Amino acid sequence: MEYCFKMMVSGRCRRIYVTSIQAEVYPMISVDGSVFIQMVNFLVLIWALNFIVYRPIRGILAQRKEKVEGLEQGISRYEQDLAEKEQAIQAGIQQAREKGQKEKETLEERAREHEQQMMEQINEKARTDLAEIRERVARETESVRMSLQKQVDQFADQISEKILGRTV
Repeated sequence: MEYCFKMMVSGRCRRIYVTSIQAEVYPMISVDGSVFIQMVNFLVLIWALNFIVYRPIRGILAQRKEKVEGLEQGISRYEQDLAEKEQAIQAGIQQAREKGQKEKETLEERAREHEQQMMEQINEKARTDLAEIRERVARETESVRMSLQKQVDQFADQISEKILGRTV
C-alpha cells in the first residue's frame, strides 16, 4: 500500500510517497490518574478566572447597574418636580387671570360710578344754568313788557291815527 503526502520543502510543494506506515493506535482518552489531575487543574483554573476576571467584572456591572438605577430615580424625581412646577405655574397663571378679571371688573365699576357722578354733576349744572337762563329771560321779558306797557298808549294812539287818518 502506498500513501501520498504533500510536504513543503524550500518553499515548494513536494509529494512524498510512502509505501507502508506502521503506526500504533493509541486511544484518544485514557482514563488513568491524569484525568483527575486535569479535573483539579480545570477547577483551579475556574477558581482563578472567577477571582481574577469574573468577580471584578460582576462588581463593575453591579456598580453600573446601581448608577443607572440612581440616575433613573433622579430622572423620575426631576420629572415629578417638573410636573409639580408646571402645575404651580398653571395655577399661578390662572390666579393671575382671575385677579386681573376682578381688577378689570372693579375698574369698570368705578368708571361707571365716576361716569354716573359726572353725568349727575353735568345734569345739575345744566339744571342750574337752565334755571338761571329762565330767570334771566323772565326778568328780561318782564322788563320789556314794562317798557312796552309804557309805550302801549303811544302805540295805540299811533295805530288809531293811521287807521282813522286823524289824531285822536
